[in-house]
Amino acid sequence: MKKEILNICLIGTLSLSLSACQNKPETEEKPDVEQEITLNVRNPKVEIASQFEQMVQAYEKEHPNVSIEVHTVGGAMDDFSDLKAQMAAGNGPDIFTNPGYESARIWEHYLEDLSDQPWVDQAYEDALTPIRFNDQIFGMPMNLEGYGFIYNKDLFDQAGIDSLPSTLTELEAAAEKLQQAGITPFATGYYEEWKLGDHLMNIAFAQQKDTKAFIKGLNEGKTSITNNPKFKDLLHLLDVTLEYGSDDPLSTDYSMEVNTFVSGEAAIILQGNWIQPMIDQRSPNMNIGIMPIPINDTTENESLVVNTPSYWVVNKQTTEEKKKEAKKFLNWMVSSEQGQRYMTKHLKFIPAFKHITPDHSGPLAEQTLDYYKEGQTMSSNWFNFPVGVREEFGSATQKYIKNQVTRDQLLQEYQKSWEEAQ
Repeated sequence: MKKEILNICLIGTLSLSLSACQNKPETEEKPDVEQEITLNVRNPKVEIASQFEQMVQAYEKEHPNVSIEVHTVGGAMDDFSDLKAQMAAGNGPDIFTNPGYESARIWEHYLEDLSDQPWVDQAYEDALTPIRFNDQIFGMPMNLEGYGFIYNKDLFDQAGIDSLPSTLTELEAAAEKLQQAGITPFATGYYEEWKLGDHLMNIAFAQQKDTKAFIKGLNEGKTSITNNPKFKDLLHLLDVTLEYGSDDPLSTDYSMEVNTFVSGEAAIILQGNWIQPMIDQRSPNMNIGIMPIPINDTTENESLVVNTPSYWVVNKQTTEEKKKEAKKFLNWMVSSEQGQRYMTKHLKFIPAFKHITPDHSGPLAEQTLDYYKEGQTMSSNWFNFPVGVREEFGSATQKYIKNQVTRDQLLQEYQKSWEEAQ
């Protein structure tokens, strides 16, 4: 009898156990674990490297399933050679940048369509133009940037300069006063070809009566750089910066040039609002301003060059999961309170979006935005140059600085570079 009772209990227990095992899949739910994602981001701005890393860390903290690896290039490095090789091999970054216009068309098969992203309606319309084609938008504007002559207000006061120079003659007079006061007028860093072939050369293009018509004429062989007065004026300006500039300009790179200015060793630098983070790191509250670049004695073009320099783009080749997360990260940058704070307070960007107030972006950004709102702006034009011409402009100008070619020969080299690139 005891055996029978024991067997019944064992059978009952076994039945309950089996029943529990059979019912378990019906009652137990699997936890919803987010997939671990690693994004590779290519940042082309060395001047905001640490601040950008901090912003990335803030995003990772909010999104613990996401890891973002940042590769910063720029400065003296070739911005695109490494990227071309990576993309051709199919292992490019998930997020990188593109300047728009013809470059975006060339890279179209690598660019994800971002037309449906929530930030599109908030972007300034003219900021989207360079990256919009085929009724699609292929990149998110990084920011607005302006450049001109950035100057040290305290050194100007020390030299007795009461008003900002608006003509080349006045600029030379100001440089003479600075030099007599024992102050180097210009921080000249001409080691990188892009500084000469882009920032400097663009001024002569931007000050044409009709820049688009002039470039069209160059392409059609109807206009010429060789005899154009604006390019002759530009070389006069270059001579002024060399005469009153720091020593060894061809050995002075981007970082060295900025250090010379920030340390107070020179009073003027040809740069843009993008160097504000570098200035703030090394000399907080430095008393600085930005002014247009005069290349002659007319005052009709007292404007800064202002444009959208680059666009964040998503690699069309990467996985769907990474594309989704990349879009989320870009949207977070411009839509979240924390992302917006990093853009303005830490990166010192001038936002290309109507809904972001540029608080804490610094004096260079504030003054650049004032010029922008007043319509006192000129555009960059290098994106309309034939491929490779910028670099040739830069290297030819370096030869001139070395006294290897004359002014006339340099102008002829500019023209030859354009013609051969067609």
